[in-house]
Amino acid sequence: MSEEDHAPEAGTLYDQARWTDDGEYEPLLAEKDTTGVEIGDDSPLPDDLTRDSLELPDLAEPELARHYTRLSQMNYGVDSGPFPLGSCTMKYNPKFTEQVAGLSDAAVHPDRSAGSVQGTLELQARLQDYLGRIGGMDAVTLQPPAGAAGEFTGIRIAAAYHEANDEDRTEVVIPDSAHGTNFATAAMAGFDVVELPSGEDGRVDIEALEAAVGDDTAALMLTNPNTLGLFERDIEAVAEVVHDAGGLLYYDGANLNALLGRARPGDMGFDVMHYNVHKTFATPHGGGGPGAGPVGVAEELTEFLPTPHVREQADGSGYERYEPERSIGKVHGFAGNWLVLVRAFAYIARLGDAGLADASARAVLNANYLASQIGYEVPYGPFHHEFVASAGEQDAADAAKRMLDYGVHPPTTKWPEIVDEALMTEPTEAETRESLDDLAAAFNAVAGEDDATLEAAPERTAARRIDQVRAAREPRLSWQALDD
Repeated sequence: MSEEDHAPEAGTLYDQARWTDDGEYEPLLAEKDTTGVEIGDDSPLPDDLTRDSLELPDLAEPELARHYTRLSQMNYGVDSGPFPLGSCTMKYNPKFTEQVAGLSDAAVHPDRSAGSVQGTLELQARLQDYLGRIGGMDAVTLQPPAGAAGEFTGIRIAAAYHEANDEDRTEVVIPDSAHGTNFATAAMAGFDVVELPSGEDGRVDIEALEAAVGDDTAALMLTNPNTLGLFERDIEAVAEVVHDAGGLLYYDGANLNALLGRARPGDMGFDVMHYNVHKTFATPHGGGGPGAGPVGVAEELTEFLPTPHVREQADGSGYERYEPERSIGKVHGFAGNWLVLVRAFAYIARLGDAGLADASARAVLNANYLASQIGYEVPYGPFHHEFVASAGEQDAADAAKRMLDYGVHPPTTKWPEIVDEALMTEPTEAETRESLDDLAAAFNAVAGEDDATLEAAPERTAARRIDQVRAAREPRLSWQALDD
């Protein structure tokens, strides 16, 4: 590939790009100027820890400011437009929650005594109560730092419960359409995974479930609505089958946004659940770490919650940390990622009961409106907050890459596998009709294009197709151009 083959249009952000000596296209290479700095010989450090010279960035403040401004313009985020990644639920983060988390009163050292952080403990206790009432759970821990960590915590609690009852249960049943983290969580917790095939309607097949559960069943991990956006209409029967076998029903909170303020997992028979606060309560997406994934449990599981847990003192004089009787121990430092939890609290308190119910209604409305405007087939319905379309004869990944050229972010692709060439789409409640129409126009434009066009896409982005496996395993994190 040469510079002439892919010359950018004048006036675009590509004007800041350069080509490396080996012919690779590297955005903003021209801004990676350096200056050499000579280092003296009087360092007290050993010779093998010092160097004679050092290359440092050589930029004036305006250049630096413009560099990062251009980088921000080259990146797509939820502040730029719709981010319809199905299941991932990339919600807009309202700025008022950032302001609340930035208050000086929130900046408390986590190792301070309980008596000196009563306001912090009160907020934690109130958030536990909010989440418990929203999910229909009797108690909530705030410790887990992400949804996947919440899953692992929940399954560890389930394992501790069975162990306390002198039961050696070795299996966790998971539908074939479930999130990949469910399978990984069960395996990491030491359970054998039993995959449950979906029925023809995309929901749990009761007969298949009855055949799958037994004396070895520790839990069924289930999302409701499921990853096709379908509500499990037989959820009470599902709960009865699992409970009759002595197992627990685990709720993956990934799709709670569809039920917010309208239905509660605890009322459906779920015993333990995790909350993805970024998906449901508009906190920043943690990327597996700096987020939060609180876990709620039914009353018989409360004694196994992680330590410390927060509660109001019996005499009503304040709040305290304590260790539940049969706690599974710590799963994260202190109370989890505190400022993420502050954001979730602010969001819930600001919206209130009516606002939360309205958010879920708008999420369902937006998904159904968008699906009605695109030409791709949506094989399963009626759905709620998200839907899975099929790219048909097109390669879903190619279709997604081409959508980038139309200035929108594409949906999740290739999953769940029960839909051929899946385009899993969730617009969330934050989008206007106008933004949904723009998104639908991109879907429909791509649907009418030939394979050669799709395979060459994207053509208008700062970076073209990359080796995604290599990028994950060997990320290039330096500001300098690196030699291969």
